[in-house]
Amino acid sequence: MSRSTVWNPKCYAQNARFVSDLAAPLLAMLNPRSHEIILDLGCGDGALSEKIADSGCKLYAVDSSFAQIKAAKKRGLQVTLMDGQRLSFRQAFDAVFTNAALHWMKRPEAVIAGVWDALRPGGRFIGEFGGEGNVRTIRAALHAALRRRGVDPKAIDPWYYPSPEEYSVRLRQIGFTVDYIELIPRPTPLPGDLLIWLDIFAQPFTNSVDKRERQAFLNEVRAALEPELRDSKGNWVADYVRLRFRAIK
Repeated sequence: MSRSTVWNPKCYAQNARFVSDLAAPLLAMLNPRSHEIILDLGCGDGALSEKIADSGCKLYAVDSSFAQIKAAKKRGLQVTLMDGQRLSFRQAFDAVFTNAALHWMKRPEAVIAGVWDALRPGGRFIGEFGGEGNVRTIRAALHAALRRRGVDPKAIDPWYYPSPEEYSVRLRQIGFTVDYIELIPRPTPLPGDLLIWLDIFAQPFTNSVDKRERQAFLNEVRAALEPELRDSKGNWVADYVRLRFRAIK
């Protein structure tokens, strides 16, 4: 049973475009300049990468999903298949930008070390990802449903959601100066049913259940969350909490 997540660019664009649409404040923080060389770490289908490139800077992007890389290339972007926990650049970039990717990388020390090596002296590391408390309600329902089936959810859970204090320590240990870090609660309306969100983002949990039981598992999780995350009009709202930061080498 696979514990990885398989990304479908078409499905992601239709049902999770809010991930890039809500990143305007992060792009403003990056403030790319035309003379700069910038790396987008975990670029997905390249929707945000394209906006960065429009500033006139020289943009490179990496992602660990072959399907997402193919989608990003269709935008005319220069992208490479690469695990963000195994970056192989040396003082190549003025800035490293990342949105909604770092919480999928459970070796943060390797990510931060790779970014440090990739940046030129004085370069900036700017990002946003799931922070402490992100999808806490959804995560708890997934864990509870797995425990009822005798599955240890901690062995399955693919997410890393640190506090500002924890992530600041990790950045400073490598040598970064942290000049901004903030936890931002951001309840996010979903464009469709929660089952679609689960199908995109909760695959490791679902895949740990026997195929014959997966739909019942998803329905059970949905039913448990409906009283808390579905409003009177039938709309679902995910309990997102983001960790946004800026660090300087």
